Amino acid sequence: MASAKSSRSRPAGHSGVFPVSGAVVGGGGVGGGGGDGGVQLADKLKIFKTDNFDPDAYVQSKCQTMNEKEIRHLCSYLQDLKKASAEEMRRSVYANYAAFIRTSKEISDLEGELLSIRNLLNTQAALIHGLSEGVQIDSLTSGPEGSTDDDISNVEDEEPSEIQKWSADFPDMLDVLLAERRVDEALDALDEAEHVTSDAKQKQNLTTAEIVALKSAISDNRQKLADQLAEAACQSSTRGIELRAAASALKRLGDGPRAHSLLLSAHNQRLQCNMQTIHPSSTSYGGAYTAALAQQVFSVIAQALSDSVEVFGDESCYASELVTWATKQVMSFALLVKRHVLSSCAAAGGLRAAAECVQISLGHCSLLEAHGLSVSAVLLRQFKPSLEQALDSNMRRIEESTAALASADDWILTYPPTGIRPLGRSSAANLALQPKLSSSAHRFNSMVQEFFEDVAPLLSLQLGGSTMDDITKIFNLYVNLLVSALPGSMDDEANIEGLGNKIVRMAETEEQQLALLANASLLAEELLPRAAMKLSSINQSSVDDLRKRGSDKQNRVPEQREWKRKLQRMVDRLRDSFCRQHALELIFTDEGDTHLSAEMYISMDNTVEEPEWVPSPIFQELYAKLNRMSSIAADMFVGRERFATLLMMRLTETVVLWLSEDQAFWEEIEQGPKPLGPLGLQQFYLDMQFVIIFGQGRFLSRHVHQVILDIIDRAMAAFSATGMNPDSVLPGDDWFMDIAQEVVSMISGKGRVANGDREVNSPTASVSAHSMSSFKSHGSS
Repeated sequence: MASAKSSRSRPAGHSGVFPVSGAVVGGGGVGGGGGDGGVQLADKLKIFKTDNFDPDAYVQSKCQTMNEKEIRHLCSYLQDLKKASAEEMRRSVYANYAAFIRTSKEISDLEGELLSIRNLLNTQAALIHGLSEGVQIDSLTSGPEGSTDDDISNVEDEEPSEIQKWSADFPDMLDVLLAERRVDEALDALDEAEHVTSDAKQKQNLTTAEIVALKSAISDNRQKLADQLAEAACQSSTRGIELRAAASALKRLGDGPRAHSLLLSAHNQRLQCNMQTIHPSSTSYGGAYTAALAQQVFSVIAQALSDSVEVFGDESCYASELVTWATKQVMSFALLVKRHVLSSCAAAGGLRAAAECVQISLGHCSLLEAHGLSVSAVLLRQFKPSLEQALDSNMRRIEESTAALASADDWILTYPPTGIRPLGRSSAANLALQPKLSSSAHRFNSMVQEFFEDVAPLLSLQLGGSTMDDITKIFNLYVNLLVSALPGSMDDEANIEGLGNKIVRMAETEEQQLALLANASLLAEELLPRAAMKLSSINQSSVDDLRKRGSDKQNRVPEQREWKRKLQRMVDRLRDSFCRQHALELIFTDEGDTHLSAEMYISMDNTVEEPEWVPSPIFQELYAKLNRMSSIAADMFVGRERFATLLMMRLTETVVLWLSEDQAFWEEIEQGPKPLGPLGLQQFYLDMQFVIIFGQGRFLSRHVHQVILDIIDRAMAAFSATGMNPDSVLPGDDWFMDIAQEVVSMISGKGRVANGDREVNSPTASVSAHSMSSFKSHGSS
């Protein structure tokens, strides 16, 4: 039978324990075929049964003739055999699980019946023993003549005292109590016997032999009762009041440590039995499995804590053992949750599912904290690596999704589409309050909002990590995608970090390019900060904790402001790229030549005919572009007109600063072979005045206004260096204003009014006239 069983437990084609290259270690193998019979198998197994068996020496002696390839084959075979054995055991356990449960129940019932039979037999034996002892009246006679024990009674036929009768009947009485499981009465009897023994020593109303016999009976029955109680506590059916009663009785017997260990062991047995019915595959998602598992684990720990306190109080030695046991159970629970739930969530970036499992677990921890036992730190320490992995995976998912959406975005602003959660109710009354973004920005905002909601519970537990830094990083990636969508960005790819091989659809039209800025500005100024404020309100308890530790609550406000400034700097980078691209389109031709050069002003004095006095084409095109873009931006930046105004000012500033800082331009004006003539100066003056007229209050900042003043001063100084007075060649102020306003009206399509869109007597018109006067006064000086 042994040989047959052994052959079935191995894969076919293998004989023996170590089949390598046809050579079998130890002869024909263990339990193999060939010529080996049952006797030979027993003989071969004798070496493994000796006390001085050395496995290393045995393997070395058998494998010394094997080469490396054979040893590797041996190791591979042993690993396969181990896996096959484990799989066979698992299948066998699951296949026979129902039969095992049924058999265990029958065995438990049989044990109960056997215990009842033994109790009846013990009761009958005690009765018979009591009857036989009762007729032996002379069993308590005194010892030999001359013994010191004869001091109690000198009369040989004297009747025994009551205490002597009780002492003689005590063992039989206790046997009956133990047989009938009358634990409290047995404990009282033992206590009484201890009192009788102590009292007999003082009063000397028992002989030394009787005292020794009584002490022996007390000790034996104490041990017998302790074993009986321990056996009862180990029964799976013993719970609740019975378990506490057994532990209390053991403690009363003086075996408190054993009682406490048995109490915890009984709860652990109950927990393991209950957990066998919980499987990850039987639940629809990880949260259900975590909840079911936590319910079993933490309820048993709470019950064990309650039982321990009820029986043993707050004694430190037992409390320490309880904390150690509870920590071990929580660690086992955490490992199960990590293995069956958090690992898969972390790999897939399922931050919400991971956070839900953590919340469920910590919610059950509060049950123990109500009893004075805190184990949340144990869970957090175990869960933190998985949560950090889930955070990283979630960030990567958002990055990849954002890049994929940007590659197909048409850069047209729309209201939130169906399927993306709006910021409020999507009724007709507040539809205008919903943000207008392109498709990739809508999806990016939705993913970030969901991320904030998922990470909010973790922040209150200080598990969210550097959430703001993560959002800053991912927003920076999105801004880089927007920058790369500008047509001119292809010439400056080195400045776009973190994109790799990501392909983004180009924004060809001005409306599409302004949509890029609308996406970034709305996200940075409103949507992301609004979501961050929700985190602050959810995490208010953490802020209060910081305040209790002496931290200033207001210190978080500068941190949030600094975070918003970081987001704004990224938007500014996109804005600068936008302005630089359009400024270069104005200044340079497709062939790389410039529309704005010193030659265009110097060559004017070489003509015979009077030129047609209008601003230069580049500045007319600048105003046309600004006027066109501001009209588009008025619809895109509703409620954020300041951003649109600053954008137009930045574009004007980019062109003006290029002119101010172009060294080649000014070297030719100031040091070139041909000086700047009267007509060239007049045209340059007209161009600068035209910029001031159309930019005043709309497209011109004070800084750029001062730069234009400095540019005119420099040009007039270059003209004065030729020995001529600028005032003698420049017309009056009205002449420049009339021409500039005429062109402004023509390009804007509005009727001509004094000083652009202003009344003649308006404060801004007066400022413009004063500025022109200051130009001429600077030139004359």
